[in-house]
This record gives sequence, structure tokens and C-alpha cells, in this order.
Amino acid sequence: MARSARQTYTVGEHQLSVSSLDKVLYPATGTTKAEVMQYFLAVADVLIPQVAQRPVTRKRWVDGVGTAEKPGQVFFRKDLEDSAPSWIPTGRIAHSDHTNTYPLANEPAVLAWFAQVAALEVHTPQWRFGRNGQPRNPDRLVLDLDPGEGVGLADCAEVARWCRDILADMGMESFPVTSGSKGIHLYAALDGQHNADAISAVAHELAKALEADHPDEVISSMRKASRAGKVFVDWSQNNGSKTTVAPYSLRGRDRPWVAAPRTWAELEDPDLQHLELGEVLERVADGQDPLAPLGWVPDGADSSDGPTDRLAKYRSMRDATKTAEPVPAEAPVERQLGEDERPTFVIQEHHARRLHWDFRLEHSGVLVSWAVPKGPPLDTETNRLAVQTEDHPLEYGTFEGTIAKGEYGAGEVTIWDSGTIEIEKWREGKEVIAVLSGRPDGGLGGVPRRYALINAPGMGGEDNWLLHLMQDQPEANTAHHSSKTTAKPTAKPTEKRAEKPTAKPAAKGSEDAAFTVADLPSPMLATSGKPSDLTADEDWSYEMKWDGYRLLAGVTPEQVVLASRNGKDLTADYSSLQELTELLTGPAEECGGMVLDGELVALDGQGRPDFGLLQEVSGRTSRGMRRGGRSGRAARTARAGQTDRSAADSEGIELRYLVFDILQLGPPGASGRHVRSLLRTPYGERRETLEAGVGNGDVVSVPPGYRGTLARAQQASRDLGLEGVVAKRTDSLYLPGRRGSAWIKLKLQQHQEVVVIGAREGKGGRSGGIGSLLVAVPDETGELRYAGRVGTGFSATQLAETESRLRRLHRKTPPVPDVPAEDRSDAWWVTPSLVGEVSLAGRTRSGRVRQAAWRGWREDKSPDEVRWEIS
Repeated sequence: MARSARQTYTVGEHQLSVSSLDKVLYPATGTTKAEVMQYFLAVADVLIPQVAQRPVTRKRWVDGVGTAEKPGQVFFRKDLEDSAPSWIPTGRIAHSDHTNTYPLANEPAVLAWFAQVAALEVHTPQWRFGRNGQPRNPDRLVLDLDPGEGVGLADCAEVARWCRDILADMGMESFPVTSGSKGIHLYAALDGQHNADAISAVAHELAKALEADHPDEVISSMRKASRAGKVFVDWSQNNGSKTTVAPYSLRGRDRPWVAAPRTWAELEDPDLQHLELGEVLERVADGQDPLAPLGWVPDGADSSDGPTDRLAKYRSMRDATKTAEPVPAEAPVERQLGEDERPTFVIQEHHARRLHWDFRLEHSGVLVSWAVPKGPPLDTETNRLAVQTEDHPLEYGTFEGTIAKGEYGAGEVTIWDSGTIEIEKWREGKEVIAVLSGRPDGGLGGVPRRYALINAPGMGGEDNWLLHLMQDQPEANTAHHSSKTTAKPTAKPTEKRAEKPTAKPAAKGSEDAAFTVADLPSPMLATSGKPSDLTADEDWSYEMKWDGYRLLAGVTPEQVVLASRNGKDLTADYSSLQELTELLTGPAEECGGMVLDGELVALDGQGRPDFGLLQEVSGRTSRGMRRGGRSGRAARTARAGQTDRSAADSEGIELRYLVFDILQLGPPGASGRHVRSLLRTPYGERRETLEAGVGNGDVVSVPPGYRGTLARAQQASRDLGLEGVVAKRTDSLYLPGRRGSAWIKLKLQQHQEVVVIGAREGKGGRSGGIGSLLVAVPDETGELRYAGRVGTGFSATQLAETESRLRRLHRKTPPVPDVPAEDRSDAWWVTPSLVGEVSLAGRTRSGRVRQAAWRGWREDKSPDEVRWEIS
């Protein structure tokens, strides 16, 4: 091949203009652009089957890779260059605000063009585009075995053999590739029946199992600081948006190393090395291709592609020339949503042969649709039949009008409500749980509503589902929603309107801060439940239920802001938590900040959380608290969820901030490429990010989670003297301000929040003061109902402070109508604005607390948040 300034060559059926073929791209070996191009063409028959129909991301070194002392500049490229030849095939991935157009390396000419633009590294995901132009499910699983400091390639080979054994037990043959950089990639074929999230979860479990079996040699955590002397099994490259360097691709290292497929016999060599360009050329010339079984099967011979077009049925039932409905000619492409975007929904009132409501939720690029004959239920005691129909295009979300007589679905269509959804669960063909947030004047009443759709083939067909308004509704709906509401959908939207959101309180004590509590989200809340609520086919993780105050923290290296559950600024109250500025590590340090969720507790003499002591702290915060001063040993045991009984603090009360979630990487209230919201990241991944981003200190610690059995977690809670555990689904998103079914409180001790409505006069030793408190608990509609008396659990000091506090709220009449006469006789009443917590032996049939004892005030709760937590 001549090396003139610019020449045109024929490669296959295409003309390619090339230039500067004598440019040296690898100075260490003198390898030129011409030799790189010759390499790509020589390995095309084995490289193309690995990358065909996959979107190709390129890393370009237009002036060469440089040297170790002066590396060359690298450009990372997704979109196809404007200067690229028009004959290069492309694949498109639509995002919320743009579409990326990637080249497809389906023929040798494309590889030659890569060489022309010095695209030395070719990266692809584990999935391919289907015949319809949409991403298919992954057709391969990959594990990246990355050696830490002090670990060699032979050590990675040993871990690869352990991975091979596990995959073999799963019925999967695996194929090694020395990466040409540091470690080994391990591939296994998939049948295309599962999506990237499912494959990523399996790969993660495999990595954790490997770490459990070989803790001294293997690590599955993303924490770089912990990888020295170990092999990191990187499972994350199975994520649908991640890419891996393609087998047979060159690497942009100082020498022309190759991501080279190898045989298992080769990995037995203790002197195993990466292969260079020339060595790979010799192997290919000899007919060696260890990765051939994973090569591309052309369309038409592969049944894993599934349906070619999710709108094929919809389109077949409509004549675009006769109906006013949108009938797109092209197959749908799933939208890529931004951090602040959500999928959409529409509910349309359809006056066809029979009146019904069409219930449509955006998923996988279409509106998945059900016909609901009697309309969506607006009360929790009603189930509606919902018959699944064909998928509809997203454009249908704005359709209103007349479907012509004689056409499918002929009649009038109007939008009953529309808006956005938060999908909490989507089990294809089985179950859907989603929160619908519609229009202020829509049929849902202008408040978010959580619905469940459950497939019920026993009702007469595979397409029959039940549509149910769930008992546990979003908090924004609390004031409006009643389980006894009987309103039904009508031709006109309901008269209900959503209340205007209340503004977050201004920050106190931090007026000059770069950010305030207003920049922090509201915390996600857990639902009270029982062990049977934990579905067996879901993956659950368990945390201890700490006995303290919920606290959100915004952190940068210069500033900490603390917010209570109800948005109060507590920054000045707990100055010891300024320690958080020193504990940014890993990704949180790189991004310059974080937003955390956790529980503030006070420790007793045995190092256990004591809610009463925390009450005492709350009354003394204005006088300041000493910073926790345990010994190193005590601090370490506290971080492990244990206690050091010899480390009692005789001078003050020890505080601990136990962090269990991370909601953002980057400074609160900021935006930009270094700020990453984690609200839509699954809990399991957030937990790993938390452990990598927050260090342990004297006051702050990240207690362990439990991934074993519920029984083991509950026993750990008993051993620590705690009130129970919180079960969290590992795939759950963080829903600010909402009480989600993916977080379930399982209590070993019965505690109940109550609203104080009055007090009875004391007798005997309590004469002249308070004898007991009268309390109430709101019912499901939010209306206060009398809940009985609380007369024990108080110290004399607490009773005096309580009386002083309540006298300022005195009122003449009882705030609830159902206080029995025997409790009214010597009572005086207060405005129901304060929340307390009691321990109790249960709840009577008449809705009264049984054997209740006072635990303390809940400054972080408001009366409208209180509900019965026990039946």
C-alpha cells in the first residue's frame, strides 16, 4: 500500500480516501498508520463477528499514542464524524434531548476507515441492534478481571479459572481474552432472553460469591482503595450503557498491544503475557480464533431477536389513510430519559361501542395499554378489570378526537388525565406498580396516586389484569385520599385540585452558606410490614432500624448542612457532624460533595442507641455537645454495628450519625457534569457508592447491611438491643418524600407515634402536675381519633418540662370528639400540634393504646404524618 499524502483505495465495495499512511502511531515500536490499517483488514474476519451490529465508540490518537513521558492526546468519540464516508452503516440511540448516531463495523471498509482516523481502540456494549433498529437484550456476559497493585496477569488467570467453574455450574461456557492493558476479560454467551439489568445483577452476584469464597484474592466492590493485592471482578460492564474494548481491538498503550482471545491452556502459563499486533496476526493467519463461538449470527438465523416491531400489531389494525390516530411508519425507539425526566402516562375516556377508559403507561418505547371498562378506581377497596390491549405509540399520549366509523375502536376519544409516572416495579407480564402524577384538573384529582396492575389469567384470559389503587399512597395524596372514597370516573374530570406545595423553610444558622436545607430532598419513608410482605422472587437487603432521628446531610469539603425529616435546619444543633467534611472519599471526593441520608442516635453506657438520651440531647443542643471521643477500638466496633461496653462517656452523651444511603454525588444545589443524582440508581448500587464515598470517623459511620436471611438480620437486631430491621429491595429507586413498598419496616419492639391532645391532673405523688397525657392517632382519612392515655415512662423532670410546654398550647375544648367521659372529667386540652412516641403492648379493639409508656417527643414529625403502625 503506497504512502503518498492522499490516495483512494477500494476496500470491498467502497472507495476510501486515505492519507499520512507513514505517520507513526506507536513511537516505541515505530508502528505506522499503514500497519494499523493492514492489521484491521487482516483480522476483519475474526473482529467483525464480535462487533457487528453493535454501536461502536472509538478512542482516537490522531497524533499517535506518544511515550510514557509524554502521552499522546486521546479523543473519545461516540457520534459518527461529519467527515465520515456516507456508506458507513449507523445505529441510533435516542436520548431525552438528543440522539447519538454510532457507526456499525459490519464490514472491513469500516475498520479501514477507523485506522484512517487513528481510532485505535474499538469499544462496544454487550448487546446488538435488532432488525428493527432497536437495542436487543444482551447476547453475552462479560467479567473484567482487573489486577490491583502487586497483582500480575497470572493471578488474574487464576481468578478467571474460578469464574469459569462458577459459569460452568450455570451451564455457560466461558472464553478468556487478555485485555492488552492490565487484566483479563471473560465472556460467556447468552440466549438474549433477559435484559441488561438482569444480566448485570447476575454478574454482580457472581462477583460477590467469588469474593466470599476467596476474600484474600478477590474483591467485587468499586472501592479502588481496597484493591491492592487483589483482583477486582468488575461486573458493571454488563450495564446496557457501558462498553468494553472489543476482542481483537488494538490498545492505546505505549506498544501495540491487542485485546487478544486466548485458550484456557494458554492461561496455565505462569509467564502469561499480553500479545502485540504481530503475534495476533500470526495466530489469525494460522486459523486460530478461540472466540469464534461468540461470533455474530446474521439476522434471519437468530430467533432471539424477538418481535421485530412492538407496534406491528397496532399498525396492522389501523389504516393510516382513514383514522385520525397517529400511525408511525417506523418501529419505536425507547427514549433515554434525563435525570429530571420521567416516563409518561395517559388515561383516555373512549366512547366506543362500549364506554371504557384506556390506561396507558410508557415503557420500552411504547405506551403499554389496558382497557378499563369501569374506569380507574379512586378508592382502595375497589379492584377493576383491566384488559391488556396492543401497545400504542408514544404519540398517542396527546391524541383526542374521533376515530371514524368502520375503523377499529370507532368513537370519541378524550384525555381524562395525563402526566408522568414513577415506575416502582415492572415484572413483564406479571405485575406493575407505578405512581401516576396527573394534571391539576385531571380525573385523578390533581394528586399522585399509586396503582398496581396484577395479571389475573384466572379471570378468563391471559390478557386480564386487576387494576388496584394501593392502600399506601404518596404523602402528597394524604390530605385528599380516603380509602372509603366512592367517586367514579365520569365524562368530565373530577373537581379535585392539588394543593400548592409548601415552600421549604429557610435555612437557620447558615444564612451565608453556599447551599441550604432547601437544596436537600425530602427523605424516602418505609412502610410498616411483616415478613410475608417480602416477596421471595425479589432480592432484599437488610439494615438495622436505629432508634433515633432521621437526618439528611449535604456535604462539601468546606460545609455541612443538616436537615430533619420535616425540613428543619439542624446544622447549628449538631456541630460534631461537621466531621463529614473530612470524610469525603472516592467518587464523593472526586465530585466535590454528596447528599447523605441517615439516622442520628445517642449511645448509652453499653454503646446502644437510647432514644431517651437523644431526647436529652435535643433539650441541650443550644448549650453544645462534646464531640464523641471513644477509643479507636470502640469506634471500630461501633462502625461494625457492635458496641464496646467499657467505653461509656461519663462527661456527656455520645452522638453517632449512622449513614445508610447516598442520594447525590456533587455539592447540593449544584449542577454540571460533576454532579450526579443517584435518586434513580438502584439501592444496591447506591449502597456500593456510599461505602466507596464516605469514610468512618469519630461521630460518623456507615453501619453494615445484611444480604443474608431475614432471620439472621433480625437476630443481629435482637443481639444489639434494637427495635427491628428495615428490608430494602436492592433494585428500588429513592422516592423523595414518599412511603414506598420497596422499603419495609419489620419491628421486634412495638412503638407508636401519637399526637398529644391534652393531659389529666396528677394525683398522689404527681399531685399539682400532670398525671397522664391524652393522645390521638389520625385514621386513614387523616382525621384525629382518640387513642387513650399514657401515664408511665416519665421522669419528674420530664413531666415538669412537658407541662410547661403544653400550657402554652392550652385550648378550651377537646380537639377530638370521641374522648370517653371517664377521661374528660379532670382533663385540660391542647392544640394537637406536637408528636410523641410511646412503647406499647398492642392496640385494643376500640383503637386505644395498650400498656403505653412514654419514650419522648418526635420533633422530626408533624401530626399529619402519624398513622397507626400496628393492627
